[in-house]
Amino acid sequence: MRVKLDGGTITFLLAFGASRKTCRLATTFNTQKQAFSYLQKHRTEFERMARVRLASGELEDGIIVLSLL
Repeated sequence: MRVKLDGGTITFLLAFGASRKTCRLATTFNTQKQAFSYLQKHRTEFERMARVRLASGELEDGIIVLSLL
């Protein structure tokens, strides 16, 4: 999982079969280290949520938008 923190938004890629999908998560974290730690701790839950949203077509401009757990 590749993570980028930009202005309170974490952007990361998740694998769905042979393809990759961009996911965006709005956060209150100040550092990339904090954001990455949070993502790693809740990785399975975020992947599940992202798959559900992708399957139901809940995309914004082709991006899966998630919220904090």
